[in-house]
Amino acid sequence: MDDFEAVRQAIIDDESNVLMQERGWRPLFTASTSARIVLIGQAPGIKAQTSGVPWDDLSGKRLMDWLGVTAEQFRNPSLFALLPMDFYYPGKGPSGDLPPRKGVAQRWHPPLFELMSNVQLTLLVGRYAQTHYIPSARRVTLTETVRDYRRFGPEFFPLVHPSPLNFRWHTKNPWFATDVLPDLRAAVRDALRGTEADHSRQER
Repeated sequence: MDDFEAVRQAIIDDESNVLMQERGWRPLFTASTSARIVLIGQAPGIKAQTSGVPWDDLSGKRLMDWLGVTAEQFRNPSLFALLPMDFYYPGKGPSGDLPPRKGVAQRWHPPLFELMSNVQLTLLVGRYAQTHYIPSARRVTLTETVRDYRRFGPEFFPLVHPSPLNFRWHTKNPWFATDVLPDLRAAVRDALRGTEADHSRQER
């Protein structure tokens, strides 16, 4: 597959996504050959799936604040590729949204990464992304993985999900705001260094 739209069409045509196509849903991801940061989350929520805009909710706004970037930067595929572990909203479960379907990221992330040769940093948001890309995360809790973030750099940076519903986790783990976020913003700045966004920031 030689371009992103070819991958997108292959995802649409995959027999496992027939129901999604009948609903009029398109696989939700953004990417470009010049992307410097890849952000891998769980799966689109119903609001993002309906609007066609990844991270189109309060979690997305909070995430941009964590990263220290503007919405314009975050939604620029030349800077950020936004890849979920499942490209479609997986549906509602007994206690929140269902998890991403197994096998989706394993099948479709590799051809997408093959098209992106300028990636400097991969952000892993939530346990599903972390256990897929960091084998050691399967043996420990999300909190332990995030606390040990320095061990996975400079390639990966694990993060907790920015949902406002995670306020109890943040209350129990104040080190995330004091220790992790400053290093996260520094890593993002380093990954974007030399881009138009970096030049614009320096001029202000």
